[in-house]
Amino acid sequence: MLINNSKYYPLFFLIFFVELVCAQNSAKGRIVDAKTNKEVSGVDVFINENNKPVLTTTSGNFMVQSDSIIYKLKFLRKNYALETVDVTPENAPNIFVQLSQEKESNIQEVVIHNEKPKYKNKKENPAYAIMQEVWKRKRNNGLDKFDTYTYKEYEKIQFDANNLDSAFMKKKIFNKLEFIFEYKDSTAAGKIGLPIFLNEAIYENYGENRPSKKTKRLLIAQKTSGFQDNQIITLTAKNLYRDINIYDNTLNYFDIGFPSPVGETGFSTYDYNLLDTISVRGEQAYKIRYQPKRTEVLAFQGYLYIDTDTYAVLGATLKSTQKINVNFINSISTELEYDNPDEKTFLPRKFVTEIEMTPFSKKKTSKSIIAKRSVDYSEYDFNKPLEDKVFKRQEEEYDDKFVDKDDAFWTKARPDSLSKTEQGVYDMLDKLQQTPKFNRIVKLYETLGSGYYNVVKGIDLGPIFSIYGKNEVEGDRIRLGARTYFTRNDPWRVQFYTAYGFKDHQVKYGAEGRFMFNRVNRFTVGAGTRRDILQLGVQLTNDDGIMARTFASSTIFARGENASLSSVNQTNIFTSIEPWKNFQIRVDGTMQSITSANPEGFNLMYYKDGQLRKTANDSHVTVSLIARPGAKFSQTGIDRYEHGTLAPTIVLKYTRGIQGLFGSDFNYNKLQFMFYKPILIGSWGKTLINFEAGKNFDTVPLALQNVIPGNQSYSLAANTFAQLNYYEFVADTYTTLHLEHHFNGKILSYIPLIKKLKLREVAFIRGAYGTLSDASKAINVEGFKYSAPSEHIYYEYGVGIENIGFGNLRIFRVDFNWRGNYLDRPDISKFGIKAGFQVGF
Repeated sequence: MLINNSKYYPLFFLIFFVELVCAQNSAKGRIVDAKTNKEVSGVDVFINENNKPVLTTTSGNFMVQSDSIIYKLKFLRKNYALETVDVTPENAPNIFVQLSQEKESNIQEVVIHNEKPKYKNKKENPAYAIMQEVWKRKRNNGLDKFDTYTYKEYEKIQFDANNLDSAFMKKKIFNKLEFIFEYKDSTAAGKIGLPIFLNEAIYENYGENRPSKKTKRLLIAQKTSGFQDNQIITLTAKNLYRDINIYDNTLNYFDIGFPSPVGETGFSTYDYNLLDTISVRGEQAYKIRYQPKRTEVLAFQGYLYIDTDTYAVLGATLKSTQKINVNFINSISTELEYDNPDEKTFLPRKFVTEIEMTPFSKKKTSKSIIAKRSVDYSEYDFNKPLEDKVFKRQEEEYDDKFVDKDDAFWTKARPDSLSKTEQGVYDMLDKLQQTPKFNRIVKLYETLGSGYYNVVKGIDLGPIFSIYGKNEVEGDRIRLGARTYFTRNDPWRVQFYTAYGFKDHQVKYGAEGRFMFNRVNRFTVGAGTRRDILQLGVQLTNDDGIMARTFASSTIFARGENASLSSVNQTNIFTSIEPWKNFQIRVDGTMQSITSANPEGFNLMYYKDGQLRKTANDSHVTVSLIARPGAKFSQTGIDRYEHGTLAPTIVLKYTRGIQGLFGSDFNYNKLQFMFYKPILIGSWGKTLINFEAGKNFDTVPLALQNVIPGNQSYSLAANTFAQLNYYEFVADTYTTLHLEHHFNGKILSYIPLIKKLKLREVAFIRGAYGTLSDASKAINVEGFKYSAPSEHIYYEYGVGIENIGFGNLRIFRVDFNWRGNYLDRPDISKFGIKAGFQVGF
């Protein structure tokens, strides 16, 4: 089966490693009169931003528990001032609260609504009038109004294993690792929180709006707790978070759209209730509580703080509902603070996001990871002249030592000092790095996450997921490979593989080497060769890379007999460069010979100069322009790991076949274009768009022709047509369009009983149109078999069910596909079912 979204592998295996699902946070302490020091009873205790007390004390002692993270407690009693206490791992077991008596006239009025008011219509709701003013005066990021700007950004990401207990500590896996529990935090319920990862980063941001648009985000310092070389944890940490703007209609979490409570469409999703007028950093603000009309949808609940004069958003809290339907996620909470320099703009001040991740069960006794990211924005400076060299990428910025800073630097650079627990993370993980057993555990999960197993320094075996395959020609197929790997930022890489088919008794192989000369513009050269059995015609806009996994070795079960395999002997050299960030120019030179791997069942013979030939000899040069605007990557070596984004992929390719070069038989010209983009559609989910178009301007045999991609396997395969046979449609000129929409459970959440399964619906439609000239048919011995979808646009459609599984582990998907037309053809499939794994949120 095909596992999609490989960028989420690290997330899956990190969560599995800590065998983690739902944290139960507790706090306890004592409440006394500040003047007399006597215990006070009858005190209402509120957790975080909740407006309903979870406890009314009967003595001077209290203990509270919550299904979510407790970061704040409020204490209220008649004739006493409201007291607020920030809760940390250090003070949670023993909180000391002193309530001050005040005259009634000096007590801030606190309005608690246990039930939301009912209005005949939203226009009667005073919160609606306030939100209308917010929408009228919708603000933009203030950075856009200045000619130039600079600011500093401090980011801290911490992972804690939460809800552990003494039984967990005694597990055999922790033999010889007991010292890590010296850094634990104990809760009142006897559970344990164990810090496992801490990453700090400082960025300097530069921007120019006029006369031209330029931006640069420069990482100047980074400190990671012992995991600098760990692909799984570092990539997971960066992939969890997205930048959000509270004024947008849709907020992006995990590339899933959540409706914003400040968006203009908010009242279609949320109920709003005006609670009070309070002071926020010296400004009078309306405090508005919002909550979703339906708890089954992907939405938030929390509070908005709106300036009473300017209707600017001063702050907001966003908390997911208990029924959040996101894989591996139990809860999300975000706190936002904004500064408002004028009536039209805002500037980010501080963002704090906590994510509770769990792999399997939602039971409160299960283990979890709490991932917390805080970002402080400071030192804004505007309209200061910036030299052009500020925006240019410099070689030293990509050096591993560039971000290494001493402790004195960090002490000065941090907006707040590290807590004792946070300081302990660095010490603990430094010790772990020296422990052989820990390194073996990390190695195991690195292998699962990357697909490669390290045998000696610098040599990895793999990928392990390509070891076994099966097809009609080779029968059972075994593939073994290896690569060089010294560090995550290696500037060069050598890879090879060998494969053997137990039916054809032939050895296949492939090898490739690549070297990057410059980390700034990523100037790279490479060369490779292979001799293998391949399933051609399963991808239109393909590349000439030697080490790509072949579709033939991926297919274990398929509908019908697949005899249309090719034997390919190929050699490739290439060079590439990125003259601008996320824009690549690549030139490939390829020499190849292609014959049928199964002449009895698949005929690739063609006529050339009146002669019948069985081998297509081809030499061609390909120029590719590849744009990935907005994409983000980790590492600076020959191989990079992409962060999860909604960045599009745009490819334009020109291929020139050169007759006579290394025995090539054909002159030809081919032009191809591909566009791929995921788009969030508010609360209705996410649409994936893939459009491709191309044209062969000259006559070529079937081995070099454009084939509309079919998929005869029972697995999901992106950008293929599920109900097409291989080589069913062949085209000189083609266009294809794939539209796939993920509703994120929007529809099924309305159906009783079904909604409890938390299934998500998918709908898709695919279309292809093309033409095939008579000359292109005539050149092939069996050209009469082949045609293009020229009479009508071929289409197929279907629905899918994803998020199938149990607890928080819901990674299985099933698609139901229907063929729309060309139904009179022999050996077609009008209906089919595909299934596979989707490791993602």
